[in-house]
Amino acid sequence: MLSANDTITRLGGLARGSTLQQLGFTRQALAREAERGNIHRIRNGVFATTALNEDVRTAIEHGGSLTCASLLRTQGVWVLPRPDGVHVWMPAKRHPLPHADCGCVSHYFQGTPPLGETSVETALRHLRRCAGDEAFFAAYESAWRQGRLPRAARARIRSALPRTARWLVDIARSDADSGLESLLRLRFHLLGIRLDCQVSIDGVGRVDFVVAGRLIIEADGEENHGSVAKRHHDRVRDAAASRLGYETLRFDYAQIVHDWAAVQAAIVAALRRLRVIR
Repeated sequence: MLSANDTITRLGGLARGSTLQQLGFTRQALAREAERGNIHRIRNGVFATTALNEDVRTAIEHGGSLTCASLLRTQGVWVLPRPDGVHVWMPAKRHPLPHADCGCVSHYFQGTPPLGETSVETALRHLRRCAGDEAFFAAYESAWRQGRLPRAARARIRSALPRTARWLVDIARSDADSGLESLLRLRFHLLGIRLDCQVSIDGVGRVDFVVAGRLIIEADGEENHGSVAKRHHDRVRDAAASRLGYETLRFDYAQIVHDWAAVQAAIVAALRRLRVIR
């Protein structure tokens, strides 16, 4: 017979006591294993191995399942920053359980939370209700690009959205290079300005966006453009684009996320200079 640790590991690192009892482990045996540190009792009736993700552990201690932005971040999906704590999907009419250093955000969505964590598909639906259209759209495109949203999942997400929000899925793409690009495209879609995405220009390379064949817009993520060598490479590209008759506007993470009004004003002014708009 496998040890309790090995059994829980094969079950995904997390198991209910009732499941383990069905597999032959008595309550007394599980208690002994927990006392010895071979397994961990997360809360009454729930056991885990030492490899359990800390946010998942916190969600279980809180009494629910990891979801929304917290789940998506553990899966590497791009999510707009929020200053709050771990997002937990709670069962209906259940109060949070007391646990150390609780800064959790409780969500009471329809359905029954699974043990531990939700799927990316479910977390995206929860994210829209929690954080709004922009956060949902950027995370949706990020998850799609990573191959986490097959066709059936995308169809289920669309049907679960209110009819007035389904256009977000309809305009989404699978090749968005970053969450910042997703935000830019969505915001200018709402302004009625069409952006050509991921455009290859001879002598320049691939750029994030081109407007009206004349204005290049680059969205520089904070994780990708910090080195001196990368900044030099970008300046060389900008100079090459200028020789070809393009104007380039380059914005960083902080500008796009925290100072959008200034970004929008700069782009609109450039389009007016280029006589693209009046």
